[in-house]
Amino acid sequence: MKSFKGIGLLIITNILIMVTLAISANIVVYYVLPAFGIDVRGSFEARQLIFAAVFGFGGAFISLWMSKWFAKRGNKMQQVVNPTTAKEKLVYETVEALAHREGIKMPEVWVYWDDVPNAFATGPSRNNSMVAVSSGLASHLTDAELKAVLAHEVGHIANGDMVATTLLQGLMNTMVYFAASMIARFVSNMVAKDGEEPSHLVYFIVDIILQILLSILASIVIFAFSRKREFKADAYAADALGADSMISALQKIDALSRQSVEWEHRESREDALATMKIYGAHGGMKGLFATHPTIEDRIAALRNRR
Repeated sequence: MKSFKGIGLLIITNILIMVTLAISANIVVYYVLPAFGIDVRGSFEARQLIFAAVFGFGGAFISLWMSKWFAKRGNKMQQVVNPTTAKEKLVYETVEALAHREGIKMPEVWVYWDDVPNAFATGPSRNNSMVAVSSGLASHLTDAELKAVLAHEVGHIANGDMVATTLLQGLMNTMVYFAASMIARFVSNMVAKDGEEPSHLVYFIVDIILQILLSILASIVIFAFSRKREFKADAYAADALGADSMISALQKIDALSRQSVEWEHRESREDALATMKIYGAHGGMKGLFATHPTIEDRIAALRNRR
């Protein structure tokens, strides 16, 4: 029942977001721009570009703004405010020290119950973020290894990865929406018979198909950026606490993830580490769609920093 409630809440949230963006785009086109002497109401191309930008960047930034909210509701979590256990103190004090080192506001610290060793960071800005650690990560890693993983996650926050990814996602979304709309309009005009209005059904079908295909291509760029930021977060951890601890943590999680029998409900090693996703795909087309580099590449990069 709880899962259905969550799905319903997600659907309602997305509908409200789409309605809000549609209203915002119309306000910009029909009221805001004309007030500044810019009238694009008669230009289909300009109008579509504005709509694409509002939906592309608006959707990306709304997702960023709500990222902490979704993360907390996607897992059974407990916030650590006054740590009591030794592991809680280690996690809290490590994040606190790294935040002080960067001169940023202390991220919220959360723990959640999952045997899979995992950690992630999210939030709309450097000073409004959270770091979450699974019970499996805290229990299986040594103190030095756990601190290294925490440094990796704080590195994402310090590097501004969430905002940078959102900007790139917004740009890619805008390009996809605009290109799909323009091509779909061209096709619908081409298939229309002389004297007839272009088919809205043709436009809709072509637009949807192109959005799917172009989104796949755009994701290659986004995933490439994601892999690059993982190397930077590893480098941050190495600079903060030393490369050896991060290498040891990666090797430990690698060994744990191979125990696939214990995680029989996990479909593959690539999916075994949910958000941190230690693994990347090796080469080929699959490598283009990997959000993380391979563990071998990450360890090699860390060893080169010694």
